[in-house]
This record gives sequence, C-alpha cells and structure tokens, in this order.
Amino acid sequence: MTDPNLAIRRADAADAEAIAALFTDEGYPAGTSDIVERLDRFASPHSQVLVAEHDGAILGFIAIHALPRFEHDDRIVRILALVVDPGARERGVGGALMAEAERIGTELGAAFIEVTAGHHRADAYRLYESSGYDGSVAAYLRKRL
Repeated sequence: MTDPNLAIRRADAADAEAIAALFTDEGYPAGTSDIVERLDRFASPHSQVLVAEHDGAILGFIAIHALPRFEHDDRIVRILALVVDPGARERGVGGALMAEAERIGTELGAAFIEVTAGHHRADAYRLYESSGYDGSVAAYLRKRL
C-alpha cells in the first residue's frame, strides 16, 4: 500500500538535482543542467515529468509522452523513464507514479500506455506485469541514427 504522505506532482527545475542523481545511479549519467533542459522539453500537456515526493525527499520520477496515432483519433502514452530510489522500492512508489501516468493518459484520451523494460531489469518487469502490462505485445525494431 502506498504511503498517504506520498505526493505525486509535476517536476520543476528545483527537482533537477535529485532527478539527475536518481538517473545517474540507475546507469544513465546526467547532470543537473541536463535535467533542467529535459524538463523544459517536457513542459506540455503531452510530455510530462512527474516526481514522487515524501517529506521533501524525491523518491522517484516518471517521464511520459502522449503520442498521437495516425490510424486512429487517439493517443498512446509512452513511459520513457521510470526510476525509484533503491531504498524506496517495494513501497508502492513506482506503482503510484504509473497510476498517475495512466490517469493522465486517460485524461488525454489515450487508448494504450506502453513501457520498455530491459531484460536485465527483472524487478521493473515484475512491476509492469503486476500492474497489468502485457509483455507479449512487444514488437519493434530499432536502428541507430
């Protein structure tokens, strides 16, 4: 069960240092100025970064983007990043962030929400499956530009 004192809110520049530390610890090195620039790029109804905060401490964040679909008049929400502080895992923080992303997706008229999980992140994969995400539909190809 999620702590009732856990607040999910939009990230702002004051959160950049904490987000950079979480992201770097997860294996994606980023400085505070990098995160400030990314937060600027994600400052729209369709691209958002949310943080989970408890007693003034940032415990995790999620970055989402709602893509319009060409073949239908709706959107697909894509979770681009989800990181929870290792000391706060198994406490509902990731689930709370995902639930807020899903709520935003519903509000934006999205038909689906999707996330990519690396095979080396078994704990993340379990979180996604336990939240109702279907791993059998993953099928995309990638080319480096």
